[in-house]
Amino acid sequence: MASNVMDSVLFRDSFGTPAMRAVFDDYELIRKYVEVEVALARAQARCGVIPEAAANEIAEKCNADTLDFDLLRHETEIVGYPILPLVHQISKQAGESGGYVHWGATTQDIMDTAVVLQIRDAFELIEADMDRLRATLADLALRYRDTPMAGRTHLQQALPVTFGYKAAIWLDMFERHAERLQQARPRVLVGEFAGAAGTLASLGDKGLAVQKALMEELGLNVPTSTWHVARDGFAEAVNLLAVMTGSLGKIAYDVMLMASNEFGELYEPFVKGRGASSTMPQKRNPISSELMLACAKGVRQQAGLMLDAMVQDLERATGPWHAEWIAIPESFVLSAGALHQANFMLAGLEVDEAAMKRNLGMTNGLIVAEAVMMGLAPYIGRQDAHDVVYDACRIVNEKGGHLADVLNAMPTVAQRLNPQLINRLTDPANYLGMAPEMVDQVLSRYQSRK
Repeated sequence: MASNVMDSVLFRDSFGTPAMRAVFDDYELIRKYVEVEVALARAQARCGVIPEAAANEIAEKCNADTLDFDLLRHETEIVGYPILPLVHQISKQAGESGGYVHWGATTQDIMDTAVVLQIRDAFELIEADMDRLRATLADLALRYRDTPMAGRTHLQQALPVTFGYKAAIWLDMFERHAERLQQARPRVLVGEFAGAAGTLASLGDKGLAVQKALMEELGLNVPTSTWHVARDGFAEAVNLLAVMTGSLGKIAYDVMLMASNEFGELYEPFVKGRGASSTMPQKRNPISSELMLACAKGVRQQAGLMLDAMVQDLERATGPWHAEWIAIPESFVLSAGALHQANFMLAGLEVDEAAMKRNLGMTNGLIVAEAVMMGLAPYIGRQDAHDVVYDACRIVNEKGGHLADVLNAMPTVAQRLNPQLINRLTDPANYLGMAPEMVDQVLSRYQSRK
């Protein structure tokens, strides 16, 4: 019976994806251990450390799928690590060549390198999901490039923006995340083979040659020094996920706020029954956004654990290394879950342009008070313009009416400016700044990277 959301029959596809869970499945991890052991034998045969016939027999006979997993679990509980019990079994599988299995390696070499292989697979899934997300955000930015809406600061209406501008900001975050992922790969996808204390002493003068050959077999980068206790690569991978899911959390927060009844500007895709309440039939809760936010918080916690785990003792660590076994799989599964929810939600996002227009006008022109002040300044001076608009705003707040009508009724304004200019200055659609042009810049960058 599952005891956490990632494995729960009820919740696992809300907080993760089958593809990412498969990458970090126990059986897949053990397959990766065996893959590394087989690659090590091949590498050592290439370098003349073990007989080629032995390497061939190890490669032919060692099979993760035929292991006794109950025995492996039992012995792992006793030893504390799975590699020694694994080596016992695959050495028997290898027959006469079994004595050459795990030659010169240490437990952490195999485990760390297997995790790197998992991260490589996981990065490919993350990248594919981010590519889909970026395409969706680019479409939203282009489609709503010129759709005015209220920009909000401190949860108050501030100045007009466009919804395309908002979507472009979301997109630009993920343009940077895609760049970060590419930059992280050479640093993170580095294998480990260094022996008991990291010096490769057991292989004499063949140590570095075997290390290089092993990484060639696995398609990983070769370390320049042992990283048994230098954990910045794994910490970078998880903290990259934390930054990425933090951006997803920001998008989720925006959508949740804009989906509230008081705003009514956005809605998650309609699926019958999704987001329903057990007692309130009218409810349409933003479930995907809520899950995105929850996943982001979970990854953030694991990112902190990974930073803590970087502080390791001497040449081989005690408990900090074990903390990674908790943080890495959970971070990737939650990140995949957040991306899955984002792709579903944003691909079918319902945008209510009429509600955006209605909300933009709810302050009766006060949202563009700055525009009016700057428009009046060339005619009556900046300070006088400020004072006039300030007085007009007070009248609108206290007595109602529209800012344009109040200004047109003020003698100091009516004597200098015609009503058409005032009406133009108080139209929010005429005060979008460079928002549409910023959308163009982000889309241009997206197209060039795509």
